[in-house]
Amino acid sequence: MKIIIVGCGKVGTSIATELNSEGHQIRLIDVNRAAVTRLSDSIDAMGIEGNGATYETLKEAEVSSADLVIAATARDEVNLYTCLLAKNSGAKNTIARVRNPEYTNDLFRVKDAMGLSMSINPELTAALEISRLLRYSGALEIDSFSKGAAELIKVEVPQGSMVADKAISRIDIQKGKVRVCTVERGNEVYIPNGDFVIRAGDKISIVSKPEVAAKFFKKASISIGRCRDVIILGGGKISFYLAQKLLKTGAGVKIIERNQQRCEELAATLHDAVIIHGDCMDQDLLLSEGVDRTDGVVALMDYDEENILISMYVNSVSKAKVITKVSNSSFDNIIAQLRLERVIDPKSIAGEYIARYIRAMQNSMGSNVETLYRLNEDRVEALEFRAKSTTRLAAIPLSQLNLRDDLQVICISRRGKVILPTGSDCIMPDDRVVVVTKHKGLSDLDDILNRR
Repeated sequence: MKIIIVGCGKVGTSIATELNSEGHQIRLIDVNRAAVTRLSDSIDAMGIEGNGATYETLKEAEVSSADLVIAATARDEVNLYTCLLAKNSGAKNTIARVRNPEYTNDLFRVKDAMGLSMSINPELTAALEISRLLRYSGALEIDSFSKGAAELIKVEVPQGSMVADKAISRIDIQKGKVRVCTVERGNEVYIPNGDFVIRAGDKISIVSKPEVAAKFFKKASISIGRCRDVIILGGGKISFYLAQKLLKTGAGVKIIERNQQRCEELAATLHDAVIIHGDCMDQDLLLSEGVDRTDGVVALMDYDEENILISMYVNSVSKAKVITKVSNSSFDNIIAQLRLERVIDPKSIAGEYIARYIRAMQNSMGSNVETLYRLNEDRVEALEFRAKSTTRLAAIPLSQLNLRDDLQVICISRRGKVILPTGSDCIMPDDRVVVVTKHKGLSDLDDILNRR
């Protein structure tokens, strides 16, 4: 697809990097010459210095033939106007970054009139991701397929678990309703068969319905209980959205924020949350507020360094689920050595959300990948396909298909029913089929077949 991205800040960079890795033709626009040059050089894309909210600049980027324009500048109003102008200049689809909660709430009223295909709020999407992780406090990652009907949940197997030292074929998988699809052991990642033996310390990803997964983890002595009390460090936009989500589930929420005015703003809108004016780096304050007894702690301060340091401290005094916001990718190597429990980057999450939307768009343009998640530090992909009427796999039992090595069909969704397939199950036209694989770049369901 031909995609124009307006705005080369952190969000634009994340989006451009994600889409460029999938082979799209990217054109970049920014008023800052250094920003557009840096990004265009790093991904080898065409860069244009100029105001993307003007017709002349969009025309230079050939907007009339663009499949998609993404407006990701720091200003909501500029992004919305850019999308309106781009749509009226011939762009087929537009996506706007919109951060202001008031705009987000009202967009449905003008979305069609503006020709807006989608809006993305990085802070809101990050809050949604964090709330899912807190729902299963023992989970390392959670991804969903088939519109939430099936979830892929990554956990670490503790000592004494009933699944430790057993071959997968001998594990009670709730009458076939749970599928172990990846195992991470040290630096190796496996897509296991029934003979694979799980060990304590392995990080396993299972796919199942949410309610069945909870029963499986309980029987396996893997703690994934929901966080009922959460302390949020920092009172920014993500904290606001996250608190809203948690309060709706009945969780207790405390927010610690050093800015007095921001505390007053939060107190005026989050009536059921406890808002504390104080320094999040004050260890005595954290202890007095129960950081050593709470279920979850989320570090959402402005500076990555503070989030990293305070997360390390909380890990030393508490068994809480700790989630750390880190927006600077240059910290990746350091973070890997620190063994922080869960790190989230709002900008990267926004890029992934947009990439998923674009894959769904492509489904009507040739590719039938509807959802893609990169797992196990990008070494494994989980892809959701919609089976076309022309697929060569139709009505053939999986056991008779010559599937690629390092690949597993983990889920079939048919007319709303989730099937965790065995060798006797078949893929039928219009099924949603989820595959995990080490092979990169699969764009069609038929690509899962061994071509040798």
